[in-house]
Amino acid sequence: MKGIISSVLILLSVSTFAQDAGKGQSLYAKCISCHGKQGEGNKAMKAPRIAGQFDWYIYSSLVDFKKGARKNPTMLPFIKNLSDQDFKDLAAYVSGLK
Repeated sequence: MKGIISSVLILLSVSTFAQDAGKGQSLYAKCISCHGKQGEGNKAMKAPRIAGQFDWYIYSSLVDFKKGARKNPTMLPFIKNLSDQDFKDLAAYVSGLK
């Protein structure tokens, strides 16, 4: 039950606040080396395809990586100094990739 409530709150927080996909595109420049220019992923680097994922999923994943709930020592240096709004902007951009 607690997990469901957390998921709903995350979904509402992503949807409630304005996101700037243009800023997300600029922020995504750090992600290209692993996730690819179009978010297609890179099996050799164990970086999954992220293009077209739901914005709430991208956002909640970034939050979990930063908090340490999900572990990825390769990714952490790229996101540790990003703000919550940066995560929302990234999620808006990545979810729009095809």
